[in-house]
Amino acid sequence: MPTTNRRRFLTWAAGGAALALPRCLSARASEAANGASRRLNVLLITADDMNYDTPGVTGCKTPGVTPHIDRLAGQGLRFTHAHVTVAVCQPSRECLMTARYPHRNGATGFYPVHKDVPTLQELLKAAGYHLGILGKVGHLQPAEKFPWDFQRDQGDLGMGRDPAIYYRYTKEFLQQAKDAGKPLFLMANSHDPHRPFAGSDAEKGKEAGGRAGKKGAAGKGPEPADRGEPSAPGRYPPPNRVYKPEEVVVPGFLADLPDVRKEMAQYYSSAHRCDQTVGEVLRALKESGLDDSTLVMFLSDNGISMPFAKSNCYLTSTRTPWIVRWPGKVKAGVVDEENFISGIDYVPTVLDAAGLPLPPGMDGRSFLPLLAGGRQDGRDRVFTCYNDTSGRKAFPMRCLQTCRFGYIFNGWSDGKTTYQAEPMSGLTFKAMREAAASQKPVADRVEMLLHRVPEEFYDFQVDPDALRNLASDPRYGDNVQRMRADLLAWMERTADPLVGAYRKHLSDKPL
Repeated sequence: MPTTNRRRFLTWAAGGAALALPRCLSARASEAANGASRRLNVLLITADDMNYDTPGVTGCKTPGVTPHIDRLAGQGLRFTHAHVTVAVCQPSRECLMTARYPHRNGATGFYPVHKDVPTLQELLKAAGYHLGILGKVGHLQPAEKFPWDFQRDQGDLGMGRDPAIYYRYTKEFLQQAKDAGKPLFLMANSHDPHRPFAGSDAEKGKEAGGRAGKKGAAGKGPEPADRGEPSAPGRYPPPNRVYKPEEVVVPGFLADLPDVRKEMAQYYSSAHRCDQTVGEVLRALKESGLDDSTLVMFLSDNGISMPFAKSNCYLTSTRTPWIVRWPGKVKAGVVDEENFISGIDYVPTVLDAAGLPLPPGMDGRSFLPLLAGGRQDGRDRVFTCYNDTSGRKAFPMRCLQTCRFGYIFNGWSDGKTTYQAEPMSGLTFKAMREAAASQKPVADRVEMLLHRVPEEFYDFQVDPDALRNLASDPRYGDNVQRMRADLLAWMERTADPLVGAYRKHLSDKPL
């Protein structure tokens, strides 16, 4: 890209003070917004807890779940190695909007980002953009750093699950931007297929005003759902496709048990309703006449809310179905099977595409060259992390993944601490715990989930579901050593507060 697109912002306010754009840069950004090259519109559509392989285009074997997402993929570019940075809602989204790792933006859990960290919304606002958000409003904090012109949250959107309401508010926002003569940024966030799943007892309990019990790992008390899911009663719109247990395919990282199938059927019904929301948002965009001038991206904020997925660092935790449509810029029907992209790359890519300056201090980088069919070095791996649950319990994990291997350091695993997180609520983990009494393979999986080991290493070529930990297998010794060294270097480079614990762990291991 031309160097003029990569000029840097100057000094940002620091020391916890509110962010302030230098006057000269604010003026430059406003002037730039008036040029034809600055009129790019941006639409980001997110699913909430949708697994990578739920859309048909990414390999779903359950029929007819995502026709609209599949159609979008056919109109643009899909990445097979796309990952969010952390596999839980608020930290994932705050990494997405700051281009920084959680320990660099302050959002290591369900916390606000630091006030001296620039957000995409602040940068676009200074460039004259009209900003809107539908759903998940509270997952971007503090509010003053996300200066929306238009916002509608879960309670305004049929519990964040009514496609028809998303269509209506998308139309309203797009018309506002057109009337104002401004380029637009809209973040349309479905609350599907987040728990409570469609038709579940938890959903029925919330509609009746009750609080669904969410037992933790040891059954010692509730683990709160992601903040933003209501405790007050509300109407959940019924999905227009209800799946039966015998219709669905159970993921390979879960035990195929009757209640697991039942809950997976509820999940797929929710995922189909999410797809309808995606379709209605895109229909509103098309009817607005802004299709050709809008960069559209779709992704999920993390994997499915099930054991060994969300709130972890496994492959299925952070891998996301990332689709990009940009008429006239991105070829239709393309699949990138080579390059890794990450949630921290979203901000620099959008700014680059809009021809706007990039602020200093970002951990991510623009993948705009990939959208044009070009190449980039250093796209052969991704670093991901996890810190705190929504209940603010610390389970620090760090991960390095390549096409073939995955390496995880569990900084919390000491043989005594018991893991506990929201994906273990509902039917699935309960069914696995009950089956563990008579089925040793299930018992081994339950034990692994609850207590882990400090190091995990998987060969996805022979074990795509990450069922066999090979960290101490001598055949993989050289691979493990290289990934240890690479993870340590990344932790040192990003000033990760977990690096001391990791160095101690490695003190008696070869590098």
